[in-house]
Amino acid sequence: MLLLGYDVGSSSVKASLVEVESGKCVASVFYPKQEAPIISLKNGWAEQDPLMWWENLKAATADVLAQAGRNDVAAIGISYQMHGLVCVDRDLKPLRPSIIWCDSRAVPYGEAALSAIGQTRCLEHMLNSPGNFTAAKLAWVKENEPELYSRIYKIMLPGDFIAMKLTGEICTTVGGLSEGIFWDFKENRVSEDVLSHFGFDSSLIPEIKPTFSDQGRLMASVAEELGLNPGIPVTYRAGDQPNNALSLNVFEPGEIASTAGTSGVVYGVNGNVNYDPQSRVNSFAHVNHSADQTRIGVLLCINGTGILNSWVRRNIVPEGVSYSQMNDIASAVPVGCEGISVLPFGNGAERMLGNREPGCQISGLNFNRHSWKHLVRAAQEGIVFSFKYGIGVMEQMGMEVSRIHAGMANMFLSPIFRETLAGVTGAVIELYDTDGAAGAAKGAGIGAGIYKDNKEAFANLQKLDVIEPAPDCSRYLEAYGIWKEKLEKSI
Repeated sequence: MLLLGYDVGSSSVKASLVEVESGKCVASVFYPKQEAPIISLKNGWAEQDPLMWWENLKAATADVLAQAGRNDVAAIGISYQMHGLVCVDRDLKPLRPSIIWCDSRAVPYGEAALSAIGQTRCLEHMLNSPGNFTAAKLAWVKENEPELYSRIYKIMLPGDFIAMKLTGEICTTVGGLSEGIFWDFKENRVSEDVLSHFGFDSSLIPEIKPTFSDQGRLMASVAEELGLNPGIPVTYRAGDQPNNALSLNVFEPGEIASTAGTSGVVYGVNGNVNYDPQSRVNSFAHVNHSADQTRIGVLLCINGTGILNSWVRRNIVPEGVSYSQMNDIASAVPVGCEGISVLPFGNGAERMLGNREPGCQISGLNFNRHSWKHLVRAAQEGIVFSFKYGIGVMEQMGMEVSRIHAGMANMFLSPIFRETLAGVTGAVIELYDTDGAAGAAKGAGIGAGIYKDNKEAFANLQKLDVIEPAPDCSRYLEAYGIWKEKLEKSI
């Protein structure tokens, strides 16, 4: 018996099949093979045609079933790009392209709402700031496309749209509403403040169903088109970052899911409805949040991470040196790089720094002592220290960070990065072989009751490595202290 997971991203749609009994991914594909186009008619705009996602999903499904050579799918799960807006009419057809996660046109609308509702009230009720989330995007449509707005039957997130195409039913989740800044965590309902401020009718909001539940059944006509059996239930959906955490078996307070590609993400689970007064992080309902069990996903994004490492390779390291060789060379440089510190913030304004943009800065460089090898290590240490600084924000919110889960990819391939992160945070790092689509498949297994809980679903999750903090972390902490002092002087 198989579980089918979809990960609907802005670059591609990935489909994975997981075998229930073994917990192993037996087939995985993505479409298109080249990055999907993003429509940008003006600076700061980013749109995609929802029907493009659907066509890519159909292609991925055909391929993944052919690869597996079987179609005994018991349940379907969906992960999707967060914060997007899809508007459909009464015939369930999209009225316009989706305004996706990286579109920033609605920021002024969100900022105005923050001011009108009140920053303290917004943060206490966990209505995140700034405003390029789904609610503010809908406000932009209401003001700038009033005729189209008048024809909207329901609004959806990208995952809601895909589920609708599969089942013919429109519903959403508390997690989805929270990422759109529609959910009031104090009142445990759709935010009256947000609806009232923007003048939205509550009828635009779909029916709310639990994250793990029967959310509709595969229609016969769609099943025939996809090569699947009719009546398969869709039993899980979540935004990509909460789903990435699920994929890494991160469910409980104190656990962290992290990625470190071009930019970096730290996503931690908080057991209390707390907030950062400076709004340096965003908070959403985690996949296992409920009225009876508080599980808040606290999301920290750092723009300047792996992009610094790649810049160093392109511009500083001798030609032909690989990332693996860079790591080997840098490992000969002592912790703290003999006085060099690198602030890695050269990829735009940083939310965790109060939307300041200090840029990438190198300090302590001595022409007689240091070589490019010191810069290679200092860059990686600077990236790690930015993670530590952001985790400090989470700790100020009452979170205890004891364990970091990550996939074996990008910066986590570097022993220097891993060891420094463990040393400076004191957390155990666990590296796994998984991805978002496989995670969504296992989420479907939980939602369908095939697995009784996440422990059973992820019992066979392949752990590739465990990095324990060094017995003596004083060198890492000393280097971080110097780095932090230089950062705070720059901002």
